Amino acid sequence: MKARAALALALALLAAPAGAQEYVEAPGRLSDEDFYRAVACAAPPGGDCQKPFVRWDAARPIRVALRQIDDAFLGRPKLRAGAALERAVQALNGADAGFRLARVEAGAPAEIEIFFLDIESGQPIAGTGIDGVDGARLGGASTRILFNHDTGFITRAAVVFSTTLETRAYESAMLEELTQAMGLVTDIKGPAYRGVSVFDQETNAATELASQDIMALRRHYTRN
Repeated sequence: MKARAALALALALLAAPAGAQEYVEAPGRLSDEDFYRAVACAAPPGGDCQKPFVRWDAARPIRVALRQIDDAFLGRPKLRAGAALERAVQALNGADAGFRLARVEAGAPAEIEIFFLDIESGQPIAGTGIDGVDGARLGGASTRILFNHDTGFITRAAVVFSTTLETRAYESAMLEELTQAMGLVTDIKGPAYRGVSVFDQETNAATELASQDIMALRRHYTRN
């Protein structure tokens, strides 16, 4: 019990709810440096970080499980959810960024857990069984990350989808949320990124990683 309590004290939660005011303003196209710092630590162009840098220890594959899909998603939404996850995993592995995601079965141990819950956007999350996730307000889709303050390594992440998010947005939203679950938790708001980057704060339109998205992932997992 003492060991578990000590571990809990060493961990902190980083939330990235989709649709919340968790973004950096970009008046135009950002330099690679400013783009990376914006999505990795919420730094405005040329400014200071507003969040800590966090990432996975990528020495071994990071397991991803589609943990739960409630009955509200039966039929086409359920099929689209599974396909969206498969494409997102392929896209992130294809970025050649120094990590590998491995999709596992719903009941298998996994570091990243994905839930499609019968809950509307704006309502409190319930049913994941994860401290710090249950009770939080749900966006259209929300990502919450548990990390170790001492090491900066992520230990667990949960991605939760609401019934409010339209099925046609699943592919874009899944790619965005899974990318954010890699530790790049801040969106960008600006015309240069609208509909182009997965970090676009205003739309769920990008279904592929843009060049700067890939740059940010590579830099995040190859920096010293």
